[in-house]
Amino acid sequence: MFYLSLPRQPNCTCQGSGVFVLKDHIPKDQYDDIVKRRAEETSSSLNRLIFAPSNSPLQYPIQGFTVVPLRKTLIPGSLCKNRLFTPLERWDKEEQGEKEITVQSTSLSDLNNLLGQITYTSTVYRMRTGDLAHFTFEHHEAVFPIVIQQTSVPVLYDIGNDINSRVSIVTKTFLRYTELQALISSIRTYYKDIKIIIADDSLEPQKVNGSNIEQYIMPPAQGWFAGRNLAVSQVTTKYFLWVDDDFLFTDKTKIENLVEVMEATPELDVVGGSVAGHGQFYFSLVYQDGNGEDGGCLNRKGAVTYQPVPGFPTCSFTSGVVNLFLGRTDAVRKVGFDPRLKRVAHSEFFMDGLGSLLVASCSHVSIDHQPKIENAKYSSFRNQQSKDIEDKLAHHFFKNHLKCVHYG
Repeated sequence: MFYLSLPRQPNCTCQGSGVFVLKDHIPKDQYDDIVKRRAEETSSSLNRLIFAPSNSPLQYPIQGFTVVPLRKTLIPGSLCKNRLFTPLERWDKEEQGEKEITVQSTSLSDLNNLLGQITYTSTVYRMRTGDLAHFTFEHHEAVFPIVIQQTSVPVLYDIGNDINSRVSIVTKTFLRYTELQALISSIRTYYKDIKIIIADDSLEPQKVNGSNIEQYIMPPAQGWFAGRNLAVSQVTTKYFLWVDDDFLFTDKTKIENLVEVMEATPELDVVGGSVAGHGQFYFSLVYQDGNGEDGGCLNRKGAVTYQPVPGFPTCSFTSGVVNLFLGRTDAVRKVGFDPRLKRVAHSEFFMDGLGSLLVASCSHVSIDHQPKIENAKYSSFRNQQSKDIEDKLAHHFFKNHLKCVHYG
C-alpha cells in the first residue's frame, strides 16, 4: 500500500508573556465532551499522506485529478512500457458501473488503450468532497486522491469609471452619533457622492440623514462583528473601505491609492492604511500545527511584515491590519465576522482568514482619529469584562482548534 495515516505532529509551544493556554478556560465538567466534538469536526477520510512508488510500472495522478459530481470522467493512467508482465486478455465489461473493474490483455498497447477508457463517476452529489482510487498491477498497488468538486461560474463586479462605482464606505456605530456625524462630514469633504453604509445597534437609534447613506438598524447591542457582517452584506461594489465611526478623513485618506494597489495585485484581498496615533498598524500571525489532540498554537506579533508588495515600496505583505482597510468584497464575505464576538474584536477576523486572505499594509494612506469624548454608557459596553475574555478564549479552543494563543 502506498498511503499512510498522517504522522502524529509534535506539540507546538507558545512561550513568553501574553500566552493563553485555552484548555484552562474550558469548564472542567465540559472539557472531555468538548474535546470529543472538536476532534469529530476535524476528521477527514482523505487525511492521508500519499507517496508515489519509486519503482512501479503504474502511471497515475498523484494529485490534481478533479471530477464534477455525478459526471463520468476519464481516469488518466497507464503502464510504463519497459516492464514485463503476465499477458492475459479480458475486460470485465459487466463490471462497469461498479466499484471495481478488471482490465487484462496480451498487448501492452491494447492494455493502455483499455485503461484510457476507464472512467470514474461519483455516486453522491456534493459541492466539494473526495475519494481514494486504488490501482493495481501484479504485485504493485497505488492509491491516489480524487477531488469531487462542482464547477463554479464567475461573479464579477462592474467597476465603472469612478471611485463611487468601485468602493463603498462601511462602518459600525453604537451610541456615538456625534462622532459618526463628524466622520460623515469629513468623508463628504473629499468624496461627496460615495455610498456610506452604517450598521447601527444603538439602544435608542437616531436617524442619520444625508445623501447616499444607508443606515441599517439592528437589535440593540448585538455587537461589533455582527454589525460588520450586516454592513458588508449590503455592499454592491467590488471593494469596501472599512472605517471606525470615530475616524476623520484627511487629504491623506486617498481611497484611490488603495484601489490602485489592489487592482495591480489581483491576489490581494485586504490592504490597510495607517491610523494617526497608532504606532503599530499591522501585525503577523504565525500558526504552528500541534498534535491532533491538543491543537495548534497561534502567535500574534505586532509590527511585523513579510515582503514589499511589488511596485509599491510603501506597502508590505503582512497578516493583519488596523481598522482602516480596503477589502475585496467577495473575499471578505467568505471569511466573515464571527457574531459571537460582541465587544473588543479585530484580530479574530484575520485569524479566521489566515491562509485564505492575502493582506498588505500601506503607509502612504492614512486617516485621523477624533479626540476621545467621555461616554460612560458607551464605555460600559465597550470594555471587556472577565467573562467576555473567558468566553472568547474558550471559543478559540473549539472553533480554531487551538492549544494556546500568544499575544505579543
